[in-house]
Amino acid sequence: MKVKKGSLSDLILLYLEKTVDGYVRLEDFLYNTHIYARGYDRPLKKSALAQALKRLREKELLEEIFESGNLAYKLSAAGQDLLLFQHDEVEDWDGKWRIIIFDIPEKQRKIRRILRGKLKEWGFKPWQKSVWATRRNIIEKLKDLILELKISKWVALIESDNVFFKT
Repeated sequence: MKVKKGSLSDLILLYLEKTVDGYVRLEDFLYNTHIYARGYDRPLKKSALAQALKRLREKELLEEIFESGNLAYKLSAAGQDLLLFQHDEVEDWDGKWRIIIFDIPEKQRKIRRILRGKLKEWGFKPWQKSVWATRRNIIEKLKDLILELKISKWVALIESDNVFFKT
């Protein structure tokens, strides 16, 4: 399953991927459309936004949730997988995935947020909240960060060319 790069649906998926809380309320989409339209080359209409959200739900790339009585959207597992494959393009990819698994205690929440921020910045995609992967070869940079943050006892790094995905 693919979503055309640069389409409104693609931009919605990318935005949801980068949200801090993991979801966006429908009201935010409807009343702050300028935020979600960055990179979209046509004027954004609410009807186009509604249609894009409907298509993404039908393709099971988004899930509807209710947060404090408000309708919100978040990426489904299928949506996360799609973004991982479609947007993690690396020139001269060596065929290896770099996977980080971490279980950083709640007392170290600030450090966990720093780590997640760096992972996003370096092109990692979340498989789960504490399992991230990329095709980019930045293992040494990541090791340096782990040592700098003093979190090595809570982190596992995996580099493998033997990863199976159901697509």
